[in-house]
Amino acid sequence: MKKLKYLTIFLLPLTVSISFAQEGFAVFTPLIVFFVIVPLLELVMPYDADNLEGQERELAENDPFYNWILYAMVPVQVCYLVWFLLIMQQEQTSLETTGRILAMGIMCGVIGINVGHELGHRISRVEQFLGEILLMTSLENHFLPYHNRGHHTNVGTPQDPATARKNEPLYVFWMRSHFGSYFQAWSIEFQRMRIMKLPVLSLRNRMVGYVIAQIFAFALISYFFGLNGLIHFLIVSAIGIVLLETVNYIEHYGLMRKQRENGTYEPVKRMHSWNSNNIIGRVVLFELSRHSDHHFKADRPYQLLESHKESPMMPTGYPGMMILALVPPLFFWVMNKRIKT
Repeated sequence: MKKLKYLTIFLLPLTVSISFAQEGFAVFTPLIVFFVIVPLLELVMPYDADNLEGQERELAENDPFYNWILYAMVPVQVCYLVWFLLIMQQEQTSLETTGRILAMGIMCGVIGINVGHELGHRISRVEQFLGEILLMTSLENHFLPYHNRGHHTNVGTPQDPATARKNEPLYVFWMRSHFGSYFQAWSIEFQRMRIMKLPVLSLRNRMVGYVIAQIFAFALISYFFGLNGLIHFLIVSAIGIVLLETVNYIEHYGLMRKQRENGTYEPVKRMHSWNSNNIIGRVVLFELSRHSDHHFKADRPYQLLESHKESPMMPTGYPGMMILALVPPLFFWVMNKRIKT
């Protein structure tokens, strides 16, 4: 029965449905639920630091339910994106336009990018492709080559754009991380092409494929929904990217690996990512908040991720920390004293 808790993810499309179908302030339902009610609940609800053990762990490892719930997110995300583009063709107030854009943007971040991230770590090319479809809804496909071969290698070092430095404001980090990861993804793919003795702009280069796919998506959206639809798609994609980068910011803020005398860095340990055992954030984000264990063993599926005492803990869950990060002086005051130097 414990696996059914992950069905909580469907609360997001449910609240987005309310936003799309209702008028007035109801359009802000997803924002209110996930960035007001959930953070408040996580301040008072007890943590859950339990790990699966023995037979229970073995059953979870082999249960296809955990994969199928990820697969189900692909048609959900695509259908809601089409629904959003159709709605934005209708006459509505500026209040309703804003609320619905934020609602779809939250879906792009939580389902499009987060579930795309989980599938992008899988060995199966089919599962990776499903992840690429999800990431396309935020134009964040470069995330896969960068994240898997760049971020996981360089996390906690100056070479990683997605590792926030101590006292670095969130708004500076957004720019450095997004554009730094994009250019690093190209560099990674160029290097891979050289190793394979192929032209750097070969169609085997994933970044080339992603650019072509994105241009095709732009043309398709423009044809069916016009310039207005394309602009709204770009806006919700940008919101998804901002949510991703805010999560990146809180996950590694100020946690740097020690550099050895020969210039190399100590291995990635569980102490190099911030953890959160707040139960709502855990299940809605498919255990992303157990980020220390994810970096310690990147191919471990989400349902098996563990909590360990050596992992530094956030004072609250992801939604609350994301809101806190919007106020840099307050965020520094809360987090700097928790960084062990």
